[in-house]
Amino acid sequence: MGRISAETINELNNRLDAVAVVGDYVKLEKKSGRWWGRCPFHSEKTPSFTVDPERKTYYCFGCHEGGGIVNFVMEMDKLSFPEAVEILAKRFGVPVMRENTGGIVNTGELDKKKDDLSTLYHRVAGSFSYILMETPEAKAALRYVRGRGITDEFIQRFRLGYAPADPFWLRQFLINKGYSEPFLDESGLFTKANPRRAFFSDRLIFPIAGRQGQIVAFGGRILNSDGPKYINSAESLIYKKRETLFAIDLAINEIKSSKEVIIAEGYMDVIALHQAGVCNSVAPLGTAFTVEQAKLLGRWADRIKLLFDNDTAGQTAAAKGILTCRSASIPAFVIRPEGAPESVAEFKDPADILKEKGAGYLQQFVKHGIIDFEYLLAESRRSSGNSDSMGKARAVASLFPFLDLIDSEVERESYFRQIAEALETGIRPILNDYKVWHSGGTVTIHKNTEAPVKRSIRMNDEIYLLNAVAVNCGTNPSLFAKLRSAIPIEEFTDSYAKELYIALEECSRAGNLNFEAILNGLETGELKQFVAEKAATREFSEKPECIVADSIRRVKEECLTRKRDDIVLKMRAAKNDGLSVDDLIHEKMFIDAELQSLKGVNKW
Repeated sequence: MGRISAETINELNNRLDAVAVVGDYVKLEKKSGRWWGRCPFHSEKTPSFTVDPERKTYYCFGCHEGGGIVNFVMEMDKLSFPEAVEILAKRFGVPVMRENTGGIVNTGELDKKKDDLSTLYHRVAGSFSYILMETPEAKAALRYVRGRGITDEFIQRFRLGYAPADPFWLRQFLINKGYSEPFLDESGLFTKANPRRAFFSDRLIFPIAGRQGQIVAFGGRILNSDGPKYINSAESLIYKKRETLFAIDLAINEIKSSKEVIIAEGYMDVIALHQAGVCNSVAPLGTAFTVEQAKLLGRWADRIKLLFDNDTAGQTAAAKGILTCRSASIPAFVIRPEGAPESVAEFKDPADILKEKGAGYLQQFVKHGIIDFEYLLAESRRSSGNSDSMGKARAVASLFPFLDLIDSEVERESYFRQIAEALETGIRPILNDYKVWHSGGTVTIHKNTEAPVKRSIRMNDEIYLLNAVAVNCGTNPSLFAKLRSAIPIEEFTDSYAKELYIALEECSRAGNLNFEAILNGLETGELKQFVAEKAATREFSEKPECIVADSIRRVKEECLTRKRDDIVLKMRAAKNDGLSVDDLIHEKMFIDAELQSLKGVNKW
């Protein structure tokens, strides 16, 4: 799938209503021609957050957060840029066009297929749910769920269902509802070997939803017949297994609020946790916890807790989960019974704990987490038998993959010291072993490089000019054309001005010259904040053509003055060396004439 086209983004920017979009998240009031509200990014009593419906931007004078409306939705819902564009495009009726090697492609047909598939899954989930709760053939499945301590309220909240034992029932049922054979063939609900045979039969069904609650897939647990214990839907247009998490739709608000997420092993674990009031819990889908899933959760959570069985398989999964979290730059904790109100080692999973000990106990249990490094260090000592030199070497080596994922040299050095202290050995041998191990090249270390010291942004003539063009380009795109024809980027000396010039140039070439796109094109956070703030003050709103023309004149004058001073220095050096200065004199005379001409120009 190619990137979203500039035409789509421009059309969306033209159609979207900034006040309506922001108003879904913030209560806005109009005062003095502007819309004001309490900032959603920080706590405040007096509204300092403002929305500009003309430029379609937002800015907070308190915390200095600001940008375009697509960026606002990205920040509020922790979405990627394409995700936010697609959501807003659907709301405002803008067809999403994508670029690929064959040119521009209208994805409307693809979007319709996704919508149709999601609608089908929603209806099938409803049918499965009805069969589970209302029909005699599902009694065993319903008895199993209730026997695990899950109430009818949570059976319905998670939309659990039952797929009948007859594998040919579903096909005929859907045909009778008006679905076409070709559509059902591609729906993923039937086996490839026999398209008339349902993928799920005689199984307890767990609908899998996306973040907005739309059904995208199913998981099925076997009850009586032979076969794998759990199976999941194959990947499809609407389902990417590595990027989806069970119960994310029900957990996302609590994750955002608590900044914490619990990763459990399976469907029943998550349902039990939610029933106990631990609503920030999710589970991976038939595979190990992935980096893609960790990065998705990292949009909302500052820490991840891993709740796996306390057996060999669970310990292995916890260790892998830690490395996955650290690969996404998120610290992880492993929930273990040590330190809980009393031992729960005899209970296998959260559903058992909920059934035997109750919701309050389970709530307390999940609060006890061991930080990732401490867990791995303890496990390495336990599994390696570190009483002798070989055991110590194995224990140390098992920690190297974790240490390789630590970006901070200070943090890594601290871990080396803790390892040396725990294993009662010197830190130098550990460092030497690490270097030898790393030289094998099996893992790429994330070396820290010294970050350059960033200077503050000063409103000089160059910055003033680029800001004036940037904040007005959405309503007057000709301003950048005038700037580009008057002053090439090589003439600018301020690095921030150059960065803003490059963003304008790239947006112009992409046919996407609007304020939102320009802000997204800036790499420096301080510059993005600076430009957004200046846009919010409306400092450049009155007569922008005059502002830009006058600023171009001043910047050109500064540039010519620098060139003139440089020529004067060259003339002095040439005279000292006894060289001719005729060419330099002519060049200086030309610059003097240009400067004199500029001083007499006040407008275009």
